[in-house]
Amino acid sequence: MKRVATMKRAATGSLIGLALGDALGFPTEFNDIPSILAKCGPWRDMELPRPAIVTDDTQMTLALGRGLRDAMGRGLLGPKRMEHSVRPEFVEWYHSPENNRAPGRTCLVACRRLDSSRPWQEASQIDSKGCGANMRVAPIGMVPGLSEGQRAGAAQLQSALTHGHPTALAASDLTARAVFLLMHGAEPHELIGLLRSYALENRTRYHATWLGDLWTRSQDPTPEHFIARGWDECLVMLNLLEAAVQAGDEEADPCLATGEGWVAEEAFATGLLCFLLFPEEPVTALRRAACTSGDSDSIACLAGAFAGAYLGSDVWPSGWAERIEYRSELLTLGALWDA
Repeated sequence: MKRVATMKRAATGSLIGLALGDALGFPTEFNDIPSILAKCGPWRDMELPRPAIVTDDTQMTLALGRGLRDAMGRGLLGPKRMEHSVRPEFVEWYHSPENNRAPGRTCLVACRRLDSSRPWQEASQIDSKGCGANMRVAPIGMVPGLSEGQRAGAAQLQSALTHGHPTALAASDLTARAVFLLMHGAEPHELIGLLRSYALENRTRYHATWLGDLWTRSQDPTPEHFIARGWDECLVMLNLLEAAVQAGDEEADPCLATGEGWVAEEAFATGLLCFLLFPEEPVTALRRAACTSGDSDSIACLAGAFAGAYLGSDVWPSGWAERIEYRSELLTLGALWDA
């Protein structure tokens, strides 16, 4: 049965799920499976750490969320308005004393350069497709009232502020699209097909209004060639994801099927795989994502964002949700977008 986004409080569920996955995967990042099992016991019994501390994944998600709230409070969302609101939030995160959760090098370098008067394209790391591009993009899929073009452009712009590689742009767009579809009635069994169609439709669509001349900093002959490189890598990952879902191996490390998640398209696919293996068991999906040999916190935060978008806020154990770090701000943003 189709679930109505406002009734299930999908934005709140997605944000809380993202943070829970982040906190669950934080202690297991950089560990192989035997080390995780030795530390945490059987993966299906993993418990949320005490205290439930998150990483830069949740911090930057909140920074993007605050920027979107500010931008949309001023009127129609467009590239200038979004940049002027999100850019200072990223810079503030960069300077925050709480920015001590092993943030990625690309985010640090780009945010330092954003703390200037230079055009944002000069700060963007054109060769980086790290998962920092799409670990934070879920709010773009949640906010109401955007056209498909606005949502795609905003998803790619928030990536491009730090990660300018075309695959980072495409994977961020796909991640936001998946959150949006799950919030608004798409069923898990149809999701890969919907995302593949979306990727093919947008394969050569360069959002110049949102990205400006970013593509000229690459070696590509045209903007269409530039963005197609990103979508082509994501289409390969969707094929791998489909095969892994069909295989349905719940006990195998998901990273063996769709990658370790250090780069954007792998984080997207592996996080989505963990959700699609357990579409009605969100806590199991988080545990599976946290017990992976790759970038466990980013994989799990994406799995949580997808599960919460599909199932809503009431699916998370109250004992977990009540003690997640930044709970108040997560609930405030979720309530705004669920209203």
